[in-house]
Amino acid sequence: MSSFSDDSPPRWTLPPRIMSWSTSPRKLGICLIGAGLLYTLSVFYFSASPHAMSVPYRINNTFIANAAFQPPEPLPHRYSDTIDTFADYKYRNTCNISSLDLHAPFAPLCPDRQSLITAMSSGGRIGNDAPYMPRGCDMRWFSTEEICEILSRFEKIIIVGDSMMRHVIGSINVLIRKDLGYGAVTDWNFSPEERQDCFCNYQFNVKACSVQGIFRTADVVKNDPESVACPVDKVDVTIEMMIRFPIPPEEIARLRALLPPSKPSRPYAFIFGHGLWNDLDLQATLDWLDTVLDASVQQAPWLAPSAKHSSSSSSSKKLPPGSRARKRPALDKRERRRGGFWPRLFLTPNAAGREKPDEWIVSQGNKALMVFEEAVGVEARRRGVEHLGTWNMSIQSNKFDGVHVDLKGNLIKAMMVLNWLNMLEVDNF
Repeated sequence: MSSFSDDSPPRWTLPPRIMSWSTSPRKLGICLIGAGLLYTLSVFYFSASPHAMSVPYRINNTFIANAAFQPPEPLPHRYSDTIDTFADYKYRNTCNISSLDLHAPFAPLCPDRQSLITAMSSGGRIGNDAPYMPRGCDMRWFSTEEICEILSRFEKIIIVGDSMMRHVIGSINVLIRKDLGYGAVTDWNFSPEERQDCFCNYQFNVKACSVQGIFRTADVVKNDPESVACPVDKVDVTIEMMIRFPIPPEEIARLRALLPPSKPSRPYAFIFGHGLWNDLDLQATLDWLDTVLDASVQQAPWLAPSAKHSSSSSSSKKLPPGSRARKRPALDKRERRRGGFWPRLFLTPNAAGREKPDEWIVSQGNKALMVFEEAVGVEARRRGVEHLGTWNMSIQSNKFDGVHVDLKGNLIKAMMVLNWLNMLEVDNF
C-alpha cells in the first residue's frame, strides 16, 4: 500500500526545502582569515609572474596611472602653483581673476631652460580661454615673493619692442604691485575718467590706456613706493619702445643710456619683441635685432667682448616675398660666452583674433604669424638669442582688438618670461 494517498499533490509541485546558514563570530572569523589568505596568495603570484605589469619608480607619490596629466609634485616650492596666488591682490574679486584660471599645474617640471622654452612655446589650452599648460613638462607659477627674488638677481632687465612688450612689463608690475585693478598703469595720477576707463582688463586697451602704461618700475618706486611688494632698491625693469626698422637715432641713444660702460655687480637681461610694425617682414626684424645687439655691445662691451662685431654683416635690404633670410656666420658658443654673460630672449607676436581687420589678414594673419615665429626662432638662435613663441599660448585666448591679448593672456606671458629669468645661470656672470 502506498504511503501517499491518492489525493496527495505530486512531488514536483511541493515547495523546495530552504536551507539557512546561521552566522556566528567563529564562522565570520574563519571567512575573514580565508579571504586574507587568498589576497596574500594572489599578490605573491602576480608579483612573481613574468607577465606582471612593472611600474617604474617615481618621485611623485601622487602618480595616477593612465592619466593624461599628473598632479604636481607634493614639494614645498610647488605650493604656489596649486593655489590662487592672487587671493590677496587688490581688486581680486572685482576683476574676478584667479591664477588657477591662467595656468593648470602638472608634473613634471621642466628640468632645464631649453626644455622649458620648448614646452612653453608649444603648449596650449583645452578649450577657449581655459588655463594654459606647457607641453611635455610644466613651468612654475610663482608667488609675488618668489618673483621679487628672481628680479633681484639682475641689475636691470631691459625690454625692447612694441606695444605687446609694453604689456609684458605692465603685467610684471601687476605681479610685483599685487594689484589686478591698476597694477599696470600710472594710477597715482589718474583722473576719475581714467580710473574708470583703465581698470582691470582694460589696462591694456591700446586706444584708451597706452599712454598711462608703466614703462619703468623706477617710476612706481618714485611715485607710489608703498605699492611695490619687492625691496625697491633690488628691482629695476624698464622698456624702450622700438617698434619698427629702421630705428630712429634717438631711440638707439636712449638704449645706450641704459647701459654702463663698465661691468656692474649684477647681470643685465634683455627681452626683445618685434614684427607687426614691419608687417612680419623677416629681414626687417633681423636687421632691427642686429641693430639693437650691435648698439648694446658697442656701449657695454662687457656683455660679450668676442661678439661685439658679430652682427655687423647683416644688410637692411628687404627680402622678396617667400624668400629665406640670408644666413650670417654663427658664433661659436664658447666665443659667445667668453668674457661675458648676456642673456637674451626674443618673444614673437601672439596669435591674431577674430577682430583682426580684414586688410591685415594676409600680411599679419595667423598663417603669417606662424611662419614668422618659426623663422625668427631659427635666426635668433644663430645670434645666440633664445626664442619664446607665444602663438600656441594665445590662439585660444581672448583679444581686445584682434591683436593684443587681455590681462589674463599678458599675465601668462609675463610668467613665462619670469620662468626664463629664473632658469638663467647668473652665477656665470
